[in-house]
Amino acid sequence: MTAGSPRGVLMVGAFPPPDAGSAQPSDLLAERLAEHGWRVRLTSRRRGRVAGLAEALWTILRRRREYDIAQVDVFSGRAFRRAELACALLSGLGKPWVLTLHGGGLPEFARRRPRRVRRLLARARAVTAPSRWMAEALADLRPDIVVLPNPIEIDRYPFRPRAAPRPNLVWLRAFHAVYAPERAVEVLARLVPEFPDARLTMIGPDKRDGSRERAGEAATRLGVAERIRWTGGVPKSRVPELLDDADLFVNTSTVDNAPVSLLEAMACGLCVVSTDVGGIPWLVEGDREALLVPPRDEAAMAAAARRVLVEPGLAESLSRAGRDRAESHDGRRVYPLWADLLIESTRAEARR
Repeated sequence: MTAGSPRGVLMVGAFPPPDAGSAQPSDLLAERLAEHGWRVRLTSRRRGRVAGLAEALWTILRRRREYDIAQVDVFSGRAFRRAELACALLSGLGKPWVLTLHGGGLPEFARRRPRRVRRLLARARAVTAPSRWMAEALADLRPDIVVLPNPIEIDRYPFRPRAAPRPNLVWLRAFHAVYAPERAVEVLARLVPEFPDARLTMIGPDKRDGSRERAGEAATRLGVAERIRWTGGVPKSRVPELLDDADLFVNTSTVDNAPVSLLEAMACGLCVVSTDVGGIPWLVEGDREALLVPPRDEAAMAAAARRVLVEPGLAESLSRAGRDRAESHDGRRVYPLWADLLIESTRAEARR
């Protein structure tokens, strides 16, 4: 970390409660900054938009003497208003803030509301994005967006090269329509006739938009319900263990940016088969680190999974190249960049 006295940082976003079985990249960033002596506070972990927003604004105001700078997560849709209100209050308090752009839907949101997005981005001391795709998509609104990749703690993910993969699939996301979980079930069903021992583990919290129910209904309709293990949300500490039990990772997203789940799978050595939406082609190199297919095409995804299982040498090649990619996102490389940016942004504000 850059030399200099530790500072206080307030991280503003929609963080899952401790019992939600998931974690955001900002959770990991907060953990590492705290380990290096930063005074870190996160807000909010309250469920519900109104309750979460109220707690975030109250924390910004009440804890204003405990932080020097704020980092604010920005998503599209109604969540964008949360960032606007938080930044308006920070400005009123004379606090500097940096933005982090998230979610595969944000570029389209910015295309439809360019003035609104430009106004928020222009007022930030700095703007960061976890992918070059996001930075380039919004470059017309803020040309100096800094790419700081989503970090993972690589040592937490034991690597096992998949030289002889089994038809054991795993899916790891929240159950939400944009992640199309029912398509993972359809991929499994397409593999079963050729691979009768195929199975699927589905990991993630239920966002209660009906996606979990649709996936269950698809499993029953396609006759593969007994081949699927549903874990629900799990603590971050259990993710490596669950991933290690599988050999193929299927990502069925219809919208995405720079998903940490792909990095986690590659860190463990799984062979990744993913849709090619949003920032994913920027995150991994197709045909070398992962196999990429069009969204909403379970036939193409099943065919790609079959390639991994039958094509000599392909699985081990993907497995080793994927691990190399994951190592480039190790927190030991990413966190110092964050520390530098936060310190410099605080200093720049003091010089004004």
